[in-house]
Amino acid sequence: MVSVLGVVVLGLAFVAHTFVAAVMTRFLRLRLNTQWGTVLYAVVLIPLALLALTLVTGQLVPLELGQMGTLGLLVGMPLALGFTIDVLYMPSPDEYSVPDTR
Repeated sequence: MVSVLGVVVLGLAFVAHTFVAAVMTRFLRLRLNTQWGTVLYAVVLIPLALLALTLVTGQLVPLELGQMGTLGLLVGMPLALGFTIDVLYMPSPDEYSVPDTR
């Protein structure tokens, strides 16, 4: 049985995960200059961070994490949506000047 509170918490977790994915993608686009680093970061590190955030959220509030749909909703969809938001709606990294750290 799905409660209203569970749906609200799941929606808030989805929004928070989308925000985290968008911020991590922005950091990726501003700082990394390698092609394989981009692939590794986008395919491994962002989903790993979202999975860890999902597990922490699942311990704080009761979520039904045993279902693959819930993990897809809290990891896969925010990853795709956060990446899309950053790529389509944020200014290009070429418009920013990043100081050289060397």
